[in-house]
Amino acid sequence: MDEKFRKLAKVLSGHSTRLKRGEHVLVDLWETPLEMAEALAVEIRARGAHPHFRLNDSRLSRLLALSGGGERLSVDAEIAMETIRRMDAYIAVRGSGNSFENSDVPASRMAEIAKAMKPSVDWRVNKTKWVVLRWPTPAMAQLARMSTSRFEEIFFRVCCMDYSKMASAMKPLVSLMNRTDSVEIRGNGTDLRFSIKGMRAIPCAGQYNIPDGEVFTAPVLDSVEGVVRYNVPTIYNGSAFDSVELEFSRGRIVRASSPSNSSELKKILSSDDGASRIGEFALGVNPFISEPMRDILFDEKISGSFHFTPGQAYCEADNGNRSRIHWDMVCVQTKERGGGEIYFDGKLVRKDGLFVPKNLRALNPENF
Repeated sequence: MDEKFRKLAKVLSGHSTRLKRGEHVLVDLWETPLEMAEALAVEIRARGAHPHFRLNDSRLSRLLALSGGGERLSVDAEIAMETIRRMDAYIAVRGSGNSFENSDVPASRMAEIAKAMKPSVDWRVNKTKWVVLRWPTPAMAQLARMSTSRFEEIFFRVCCMDYSKMASAMKPLVSLMNRTDSVEIRGNGTDLRFSIKGMRAIPCAGQYNIPDGEVFTAPVLDSVEGVVRYNVPTIYNGSAFDSVELEFSRGRIVRASSPSNSSELKKILSSDDGASRIGEFALGVNPFISEPMRDILFDEKISGSFHFTPGQAYCEADNGNRSRIHWDMVCVQTKERGGGEIYFDGKLVRKDGLFVPKNLRALNPENF
């Protein structure tokens, strides 16, 4: 067995989900090598837990999505709910040979599927120990504009890093955010103001996502004012968007544009009432991710980035926003990407992607 696979399986079953003897874990695999499945089975059983495997294929999922919902979708949703209710933990490893596989599935159908599956997803997020992982594929390497070998090298370095060290370095930032009222973000095309008063700050150091590296909270729902320009390309439901710009008034998106796909952007942001409000604000701090890869599980963790997310809020930092969507859009503020500043209660916290206060500098890349 490839030692990299075994090391990664230990991270997922140990650090991330903290599996205990007798627990049941659903292992949800999308186009993942059998060797990785075997590594997970070995590590899960070594902890005395019970693995249950579900194998998925993106081309088949697309075909079923195009064929319609109705009774079949209703039964699928019931099965998904009954399955996850019996689980203590959930590990998802998601590979895909084509990131745009769902590009010809109508947005209305994707919204229908999301609505049907939302109860099981909410149960998984709120009532199980869970972690989600992308699997490196040539398609991902292409999106990242890297060779397959180079991308895999970065992938395993990022996913198997010392997340316990990251968790320790995050503690002062969590404490500061929990005391903060007003946030100001300035940068190229961005002049944003909002409050996080009373909202919990949640550190993410390998417990829920691999790769990981963010501290998130949520803005007070009606407090968001100004404009944000995201400089990281994004893919949502199989459609690509570049240079997305959003303008806010009293917490609601009042203008949305993307040179590559404005009409589709506006459709998604009008999916429901909560899609036009922000459910998450987070700072990305992973020292081994420095460039966008067009994959949100990587891009939202870029060191020196923040993401400002239209849609559903997480229950851990709940500002009351409810939506079928949760779309992490990312802006990187390093010097190479145009720079920028973040202020908490009028004090400079991060400049050009680097933390300024002495007790936060352990999160800067040179310290890992």
